[in-house]
Amino acid sequence: MKKIFGTLAIAAIAMSFAACNNQPKANDTAPTKATATTAASSDSKKVAYVEIDSIMSQYTYWKEVTKIMQAKESNIQKTLAGKQKSIQAAAANFQQNIQANKYTQEQAQQIQAGIQKQAADADALQQRLGNEYQAEVAKYNKALSDSVHNYLKEFNKDNKYVMILAKSGDNILYADPACNITNEVVKGMNKAYKGMKK
Repeated sequence: MKKIFGTLAIAAIAMSFAACNNQPKANDTAPTKATATTAASSDSKKVAYVEIDSIMSQYTYWKEVTKIMQAKESNIQKTLAGKQKSIQAAAANFQQNIQANKYTQEQAQQIQAGIQKQAADADALQQRLGNEYQAEVAKYNKALSDSVHNYLKEFNKDNKYVMILAKSGDNILYADPACNITNEVVKGMNKAYKGMKK
């Protein structure tokens, strides 16, 4: 589940940032002289980028979320391991008693059906807990994405940047390190962070 957790977080943020990049659509036309003039007159505005990996590792909110989800995952694994151990013990005991001829055929069928039901219940529990875990991850991902977007709106209220991109892995082929505003953004987000609501 850890892999799903990390991947979902990065994918959700990267995709939500990408949605703000306003890529040209297929039916968009070439820039007109007016837009070229506007672009030329806004030379003072810059493009910047933020490294998503750094937000994931340095933002206090995400550190807290990671601890919560690791504890939840550990609890899920313990619960499922306990169920599995119980089913295996029941199955082993059943097999020994079958070999020792301790059951009538009807008793053996009833016990076997009971063990199969335990296994089916354990599978259903695993599915339910997995779905709950993923729903919680999605909730935290959305909160993280919203937090970053809201902070960047405030951060860029002076319109210094015409665009702030999300750098995740190799999705930006080249960027001048001078465009990297990650440290400034993370520092500001941590300062603005008031702690998780209980």
